[in-house]
Amino acid sequence: MKSTTFRSAVGAVLTAALSAVVPPASAASAAESPAAAGTVDTATARSFGRLADAVLTQRTAALLDNNKQSVRRAAPLAEKNVRLSARQTRTEDTALSTLHTRKARLAALGEAYTSADTRVAVDRIRVEAGQATVRATETTTLTYKKIRGDEPATTGFQAHHRLSFAATADGKWQLTGLTSTDDGPLAVNEPATARVATARTTALPEATPAAISKPSQPQTKPAGSHNYAAMASYAEKYWQNYNPAYRKFNEAGGDCTNFVSQSLKAGGWANKSGDAEDYRSWWYDTSYQSTSWVGANEWSWFTLDAKRATNLANVYYMGVGDVMQMDFDKDGSKDHTMIVTYRSSSGVPYMTYHSVNTYRKSVASIIASYPNSLYYAYRT
Repeated sequence: MKSTTFRSAVGAVLTAALSAVVPPASAASAAESPAAAGTVDTATARSFGRLADAVLTQRTAALLDNNKQSVRRAAPLAEKNVRLSARQTRTEDTALSTLHTRKARLAALGEAYTSADTRVAVDRIRVEAGQATVRATETTTLTYKKIRGDEPATTGFQAHHRLSFAATADGKWQLTGLTSTDDGPLAVNEPATARVATARTTALPEATPAAISKPSQPQTKPAGSHNYAAMASYAEKYWQNYNPAYRKFNEAGGDCTNFVSQSLKAGGWANKSGDAEDYRSWWYDTSYQSTSWVGANEWSWFTLDAKRATNLANVYYMGVGDVMQMDFDKDGSKDHTMIVTYRSSSGVPYMTYHSVNTYRKSVASIIASYPNSLYYAYRT
């Protein structure tokens, strides 16, 4: 389905994109409500998008230094025919409280945002038996506050959401649920949810967790044998628009390690031949790839075994081209891989990654969202 972007002033009309949910008038009897008929009209479809935009913009605003003046004005949280359910209203209140806490945690780590822009594109609407499921893509850019003066200009991400709407007896709709459909770390404006650890045992090369407290003195990355600038340049070129020369793995466990492997190869990492299932090999070709190319754990095992990288004692020691992995629930299995594409002069690394597609997110911001996770830093 063609995406339609919802902004503070919505001017686009959903035409062919809504053909699956808005039939000709003859398709449903006048006595049958649109919800019962499995349809929504164009106005309702547009209201779904505006409400999604309003909720996500409000979440973003909760992170800003001056959240009343520094964020694009969005649609209201209630319209004539679409609004939040009472339960979802309570959920959003809790979400905003969580994000205010995250904002305070970020401030303690020396990070803040002065302005932001959140845009929502509706990708698909499915209506069935009085329930509407909306798939939407959020694109958010936040401007870093110049606290130290060496921060990059902005950070950005794309996130994918599933919104659930229920028809009410009077023919209106209520938003009853909003969930992320992405793997990987939370977007900075997404409230945290509890993760359940699962048992896992390995007898393979093990990485050493890194400290997450900022050291008093920054550590400079020494010169290496690879082109770290090329790694960063590649990642920042393709963080949002994927390189068509490579396959995507978003629907097969996530694209994060595939993306980092591409970046490392762009900076000079060479293929290492071998069986695709053997973690001691690392390669990609036109028809297949090694598990270490796409798997977070397998990448770590390969990297340490082949001495392509060494573990760092602190995440703040990372420089451009270095890699960080996370174990969200401390179950011994690494869940996410990302690469440093910018480092401030005061020693803060900024990560770029896929799933959620993210540009220059600071280590401090990630730690603020996941203070209890395990972190692994690799000097490439």
